[in-house]
Amino acid sequence: MFEIVHDYLALFLVGSWPNGPLGGVAITLILSALGLVISFPISVLIGLAQVSPWRWMRRLAGIWTRLVRGIPLLMIIFWAYFAVPLLVGAEVSAFTTAVCAIIVYESAFLSQIVRAGLEGLPRGQMEAARSNGLSWLQSMRYVQLPQALANMLPSIVNQFVSIIKATSLAYVIGVPELTYSAAQVNTIVLTKPLQTFLVLAAFYFVLCFAISRFAGWLERRIARQRAGLAS
Repeated sequence: MFEIVHDYLALFLVGSWPNGPLGGVAITLILSALGLVISFPISVLIGLAQVSPWRWMRRLAGIWTRLVRGIPLLMIIFWAYFAVPLLVGAEVSAFTTAVCAIIVYESAFLSQIVRAGLEGLPRGQMEAARSNGLSWLQSMRYVQLPQALANMLPSIVNQFVSIIKATSLAYVIGVPELTYSAAQVNTIVLTKPLQTFLVLAAFYFVLCFAISRFAGWLERRIARQRAGLAS
């Protein structure tokens, strides 16, 4: 196991780069970060729709989240792989396809974090904002969302962990992420599949454990700040 890490560490970390495409941990983190950053604004809109006073918006948002959350990510990746080139009328890279699939998938899950963050605020704040002449959208923009975003931060960081693990499915369409790099190592070594995929599991554990600890630290920091403000 340690021999595999020693001989193929670079392949696990950056793939074939600089002599080939970037891959491994680097692509896994880039893919995860893009999926989170791009899907978050979409999830905010969906979350707002779920708590809006307009019934038709709540229904549409509810249908979207239930539909997407009920479909495996692997299926969405396959659909994106065949549908995105048809929609744009041009060939699309496997990396772009994976980003599109993760955006669609994560927007549904992150929207529930946004909805919970908004619904967790005291009702009196919205009533006070409305009584001061603000519209519902203005109340959300200037009063509710800024507070809810602070509440959401630890959950969003934890969701980043889920995205990192979900990127392993991009391997099936040829994205050279961490699981793809492990498969390459396994093809080279041939006789040590157990050790190779134990190394892969260790990489995922280190990444996810570090981010989870950061989420815990962030949650404690926010709690201390609130305690200080309360006192």
